[in-house]
Amino acid sequence: MNDMIERAALFSRAAHQAVGQRRKYTGEPYWQHPATVAEMVAAVEAATVEMIAAAHLHDVLEDTAVTALDIEECFGQRVAVLVQELTDQFIDPEIGNRAHRKALERDRLAQVSPEAQTIKYADLIDNTVSIVARDRGFARVYLAEKRRLLEVMTAGDQALRRQAWSVLTEGEAKMRGIAR
Repeated sequence: MNDMIERAALFSRAAHQAVGQRRKYTGEPYWQHPATVAEMVAAVEAATVEMIAAAHLHDVLEDTAVTALDIEECFGQRVAVLVQELTDQFIDPEIGNRAHRKALERDRLAQVSPEAQTIKYADLIDNTVSIVARDRGFARVYLAEKRRLLEVMTAGDQALRRQAWSVLTEGEAKMRGIAR
């Protein structure tokens, strides 16, 4: 494993553990989610060391005390930019209701780099599987939001995008009772 990727994995694990973060539905340590996302990104033919490191770090700005400056100092400007591209910018309820905030975020993500979109596809895949399996009520809202996102987020790795579409449509089918 590349040194930067290994450091990013350890950094992510430490940051998420420092705040005691666990996965909502499974209770497993949260850092396992970014590790799974990073594994998917690493399998992409055009993946760079910076993309894999950013995949490990993609949730630290939203969920921990880590700052963008911390990431830049430890991993360089490119990784910091990717993580910032992946960090939800519209979380304040004063901006509007969930639908409005997600529409703003969707429009923003449609414009981020192909590398960040590739990481976002992997994030969507892992989250979709978990949410559909464990929270059917929220899954209806989530799947509709992610369908609209995938419609406009078109610049990332196309094989991973197709996989994201497949997971999404499978989830929709499960919600309709068509799939097992």
